[in-house]
Amino acid sequence: MLPEKKQILVVDDEANLRRVLSAQLGRDGYEVHTAEDGEEGLAFLKEHHIDLVITDLRMPKVDGMDLLRAALRDDPSRPVVLLTAHGTVDNAVEALKTGAFDYITKPFDQNEVRVVVKKALRTRDLASADATRDVSAAPPRGGSDRFGIIGESPPIQELYAILERVADTPTTVLISGESGTGKELVARALHENSSRRDRPFIKVNCAAIPKDLMESELFGYERGAFTGAVASKPGRFELASGGTLFLDEIGEIPTEMQVKLLRVLQESEFERVGGIKTIHVDVRLVAATNRDLKREIAAGTFREDLFYRLNVVPIALPALRDRKSDIPHLCAHFVAKFNARLKKSIEGIEPEALERLSSHAWPGNIRELENVVERALLFADGARIRLDDLPEEIRSGATSMPGASLPPAAADTALAPSTPDGLKEQVKAAMSKLERDLIERALKQTHGNVTHAARLLKISRKGLQLKMKELNLRERDPE
Repeated sequence: MLPEKKQILVVDDEANLRRVLSAQLGRDGYEVHTAEDGEEGLAFLKEHHIDLVITDLRMPKVDGMDLLRAALRDDPSRPVVLLTAHGTVDNAVEALKTGAFDYITKPFDQNEVRVVVKKALRTRDLASADATRDVSAAPPRGGSDRFGIIGESPPIQELYAILERVADTPTTVLISGESGTGKELVARALHENSSRRDRPFIKVNCAAIPKDLMESELFGYERGAFTGAVASKPGRFELASGGTLFLDEIGEIPTEMQVKLLRVLQESEFERVGGIKTIHVDVRLVAATNRDLKREIAAGTFREDLFYRLNVVPIALPALRDRKSDIPHLCAHFVAKFNARLKKSIEGIEPEALERLSSHAWPGNIRELENVVERALLFADGARIRLDDLPEEIRSGATSMPGASLPPAAADTALAPSTPDGLKEQVKAAMSKLERDLIERALKQTHGNVTHAARLLKISRKGLQLKMKELNLRERDPE
C-alpha cells in the first residue's frame, strides 16, 4: 500500500508564486492546495486536513501572522512556514515567537524550499509519534534541533532567527553571556551551518594563553624568532584560513595584542613573529566573552575600535534562569546523552523532580544543569530520576528562580552578581555542595567503604580521600 501523500496548503496573493510552488512541491510528491488570501486559507483549513501551511506574510483581508495564529490554535503540531519579501530579523523573530516553524525570504530557490518543507514535515511526524505515547513516560523532547541547540523559549527562537541570517556569511560575530550558557556551541553552529563547514574550525581560549605567548600562538613564528624556536610554526590564523577562528574569552587579550588583532580584522594579513613575509588569510572570526566589554573600554583595558570591529553582529545568550521553559527539553537531552555514555536506561524524570529542577536558579547555567543530571542519573535506582536523586540544595529549593520566593528586586540582587568574581563564587559554592552530596550518597550506598565509593564515583581512592578532606568529610567505619 502506497503511503498517503502529505497535504500542503500554499497561501499567497501572487498567482504566479502559487503556481510555481504548486508545481515544485507537486514534483516532490506532495498534494498541494492553494488559497489566494488569508481569509480563503482559513476557510480551507476548517474543512480539510493539512499537514503543512506555507503562507505569505503580507496579504489583504487576513495577513500571514493572523493565519499563523489561527492555524496553531486549530492544530499546535502543524508547522507553518512564512514567506516574506520583507525578511528582516525582527519579522522573523516575531513569527518564530508566535510559533512559526521557519521563514523563507523572497526571492528563494527551489532547494531552500525543499529543505525547509522536508524538515517541517519530519518534525510533524515526530510530534505525531510522540502524541501516541504515554506522556508521563518521559519529559518533553529536546526542543528544536535547529543548529544543534536545544530550546523553544522566545530567547532561543530569537537566537535561531539570527543564526539563520548570519551563519552563512563572512561577518564577524561577538557572542556574550554568562559562563555555561553555550557560547562555544553557538560558535560551532555558525561554522557548521556555513559554506565553510568543510574547512577548519579553530578554537583559542584567550584566557588560557600566557600573555607573552599570545602573539606567537595567534600568528605563528619563524625559526630562531626566540629561544626554543627550533622550527617555524604556523599560528591559529593560518590554521583557520578558509574556515572559522573562534576566540573565546576575547576580553583577556592583552592591550598591546589588540592593535595587531585589529589589523588582521581590517586587512586580513599579518606577519609571523620573527618573520618579514606578509601572510594573507581568509578567516571568519567569531569571538566570545563573559565580560562587559563596554565597561572594559571605559576602564581603558579594551580598545573601542577593536570592539566595534568585533561587534558587527552581537549575540547575547540568555542565562538559564531567563529561559526556564527550556529546562525540561535540556533535561531530556542530557538523560539520553548520559544513558548512552554510562550504559544506563533511565526513562525520564519524575514530575516532582522536574519541577524542582525547573525552579532552581542555576548560577552555573547549562553546564551546571548537565552536571546535576549526570550525577542524578548515575545514582538513580529506579526507572526514572526522582526528587531524592537530586542534590540536597535542589531538593530543598534553597535557590529558586527569581520570583519563586523573593520579591523581584531581592531576587535580582541574589541571582545576578554585579561582578564576574561574584558569579564565580556562586558557582564554586554550588559545585562544592554537589560534590559533598554526591560523595555522601556514594558512601551511604557502599556502607561507608571508601574504596568501593571511589570505584562507584570513578576516581582513585586517594583522590576521594583528598576531596573528602577538602570538604571536611570524615571517613567512618563501614556499617
